Amino acid sequence: MSTIAAAPPRRVLADVIARPSSRLRALTLDAGLVVSGAAVVALLAQVEVPLWPVPITGQTLGVIVVGAALGAWRGAAALLTYLIAGLAGLPVFAGFTGTVAAVAKPSFGYIIGFVVAAFVAGWFAQRAWDRRPALAFVGFAAASVVPFLFGIPYMALILNVVLGLDYSVGALLEAGLLPFILGGLMKAALAAAVIPGAWALVRKADAGTP
Repeated sequence: MSTIAAAPPRRVLADVIARPSSRLRALTLDAGLVVSGAAVVALLAQVEVPLWPVPITGQTLGVIVVGAALGAWRGAAALLTYLIAGLAGLPVFAGFTGTVAAVAKPSFGYIIGFVVAAFVAGWFAQRAWDRRPALAFVGFAAASVVPFLFGIPYMALILNVVLGLDYSVGALLEAGLLPFILGGLMKAALAAAVIPGAWALVRKADAGTP
């Protein structure tokens, strides 16, 4: 019998690909997956279109893919690792930057939101939404909304309170939301093609396993 067909819905790609044989190996694998997930987001963060006050980057795509592939808690842990690494000075943020001073940037709220967004993408994946492109797109689009729920209020705090500027709600939305809607949908669509495609490859490989 195919092990993929028998897999419970709460298993994600990382679970069926790795299949650790002991608890110790599982814990070691989890740690490796978390670090690897953070590295993937760090790499995609360097794909950047500079804009003020928030640049367009490949981070969101990385967040969705990592969350879906690792699951809710490991995905969130990977993005928390990414956030901490950047604040510690590693050049993992957009533009190969990394410093505790990043908390003063208008865009830092989006990075906080990435932790929750990865959890949401993983939550949908654990319910098997990531195995069909249409459902995957809905789940990933929902996850893509999350960073804005953190990013826009944080941007308002930095711009209006810390820097003493006068950005209206409309101006905040124009700067921190509207330019990213189309790109966000495209990233969700790309992830909705990649992740179900990866599942198809795993099923094919599993079917050929004696």
